Amino acid sequence: MVGSWLQFPTGSVYLERDQSLKIPEGWYHVGRVAMNESITLTFALRQQHVDKLENLVEQVSDPWSPLYGHYLSLAEVSNLIRPSLETVIKVKMWLEKHGVQDCDTVQSEDFLQCQTQASAAELLLPGTQFHRYAKGEQRVIRSSSPYSLSSEVAPHIDFVGGVHRFPKQRKLLNREKAEFHLGVTPSVLRERYNLSKSDIGSHPNNSQACAQFLEQYFHPSDLSEFMHLFGGSFEHRSVVDHVIGQQGGGRAGLEASLDVEYIMSTGANISTSVFSNPGRHESQEPFLDWMLLLSNTSKIPWVHTISYGDDEDSLSTAYMQRINVEFMKAASRGLTILFASGDDGAGCREIAKDKDTFRPSFPASSPYVTTVGGTSFKNPFQVTYEVTDYISGGGFSNSFAMPQYQANAVSQYLQLVKLPPESYFNRSGRAYPDVAALSDNYWVVTNMIPIPWVSGTSASTPVFGGVIALINDYRLQKGLSPLGFLNPALYSLKGTGLYDVTDGCHLSCIDDIVLGQGFCAAPGWDPVSGWGTPNFPELLKALLH
Repeated sequence: MVGSWLQFPTGSVYLERDQSLKIPEGWYHVGRVAMNESITLTFALRQQHVDKLENLVEQVSDPWSPLYGHYLSLAEVSNLIRPSLETVIKVKMWLEKHGVQDCDTVQSEDFLQCQTQASAAELLLPGTQFHRYAKGEQRVIRSSSPYSLSSEVAPHIDFVGGVHRFPKQRKLLNREKAEFHLGVTPSVLRERYNLSKSDIGSHPNNSQACAQFLEQYFHPSDLSEFMHLFGGSFEHRSVVDHVIGQQGGGRAGLEASLDVEYIMSTGANISTSVFSNPGRHESQEPFLDWMLLLSNTSKIPWVHTISYGDDEDSLSTAYMQRINVEFMKAASRGLTILFASGDDGAGCREIAKDKDTFRPSFPASSPYVTTVGGTSFKNPFQVTYEVTDYISGGGFSNSFAMPQYQANAVSQYLQLVKLPPESYFNRSGRAYPDVAALSDNYWVVTNMIPIPWVSGTSASTPVFGGVIALINDYRLQKGLSPLGFLNPALYSLKGTGLYDVTDGCHLSCIDDIVLGQGFCAAPGWDPVSGWGTPNFPELLKALLH
C-alpha cells in the first residue's frame, strides 16, 4: 500500500513515523513561530488504481509491447488515479472543521496545498510544533516533532508536506588546478559524443526542460554570452522559451546556469523550458512544488533533467513511495525524467563508532527515473576515452526493490567483480546509475563571468538529457512517439549505442577510513557509470524504431 500507516493506542496515526527529524548540518534554530504566522501545508491525497498505473507504465515503456509509446494525456492519467469521492469529501470536511479553507488543488486532484495559521496547523496535526530555522539567507518553517492525524482521515492521506524535510541543494565542485586542462565545452561534448553540425532539433513539437531550486536562477544574459563564447558552428537557440514558476532577480546561480547552458547546447535548437521552484515561502518544499507543477501542466516538455537529491535515510518511506507514483504518472504521459546520481560516490553513513555503510540517494534510486552518473577524460588534454569520475554517485537502494528490467545486467555485475562487504549495500535493491556523461571540468558563464573547472553529475545530467531530446526530435520527424521512460529500452539494448566505461572506482568510506573505495566500473553495466556514455549516431540508430 502506498503511504502505509501505523495506528497507536491513543487513536493518533503517524503517517511518516520513520521520517528523520534531525536538523541538517548548516541549519540553526531561530525560534518558535508566532501562532498567527502563515504556514503552507501540502496534503498528498490517497490515489486510486496505482496498480493499474504501474502496469500501464510497463506497457507504454517496453519497446516490445504493442502499447509502446501509446501515452496518456494528463486528463486520462487524472481520471485513472484521482482520489475517491469519499477521500476528497472527508479530507475537505476535516480541513474545514479546523478552519482551513484557503486551498488549491491540481488537475489530478491528488494534492491539496493549503494556507493556514500556525495555531490551526498545530491543531490540525497533533504533535507538531513549528519553528523557524536558518541557513545563510535561507529561512524555513518546520516542525521539530512528528505529526499525527486522526484515525478517521489518515487512510485518505499519504503524507503532509511542509512539516518536515529541509531543502537540500547540491553544491557543484570547483576543482581549481594549477596545471592546464582541456576543459569541457559544447564543442568538446559534440566531438566526444559524435554529434555532427546537423544534429540539432527542428520538430515544432519537440521540447526539453530543466528544474532550478532554492533561489537558483539563470540569467538570460549569461545564456546569451555562453552561446556567443561556446556556441560553435552548430545552430542553436540563445533564449529560454518558457519559465514555469517564479523566476527571481539577484545573482545567477552556478547550478542553474550550468543546467540551462548545457541542455540547450547539447539539445541544440530545441524549445526549452525552465521550471523555477525557489521555495521562497518558508513552509514550501521546492522539490514537492516541482512535482505539483508536473501534475498541473497539460502541455509539458518531453525531457526533464534535475540535479537534486537527498539521502534515502533522511526521508520517510511514505514520502518516497508517493513520489514514485508521481514518477509513474510522468512515465505514463511519455515524459523522460533524468536525475543526477549525486557527487558522493557510494555515499557514507556512520551507523556506529568506526562502522559505516553506503548511503543511497533519492530520487536517484527511484525505479521510475533514469539516473545519470559522471565520467572524466582519461587524458585531461585530449578528447579521448572516459573513465569513472571518482565522485560519481551510485549504488543500491535500501528502499526500493530491483526492477525486473535491470535484474540480468546487475546480476552479471555482482558475479563479475570484487565487491565491498555485503553489510555495506543491499544487493537486491534498485541499482543506479543507468547511464553517464562527462562530469569533470566544465566551462560555465554565470553573472557574465566565464568560470572553469565546474564539476559534478549536475553537469552530466543536462548533457544526457539534451542527447535524448535530440533523439526524440528524429523520432518525431518519423512520426514516432517520444521515448518516454527510458530504462526498459536502455536495459534491453544491453549497452548498444553507449561507450562502455570500464576503468576506475568511486569513493566511499570503509569503517574508520574516511575516503575508501565504493564500487568499481566493469564491462557492461556498473553502479558507477551505468551502461556508459552516449555515442550519438549509434544510440540514435538503436532507439529509432
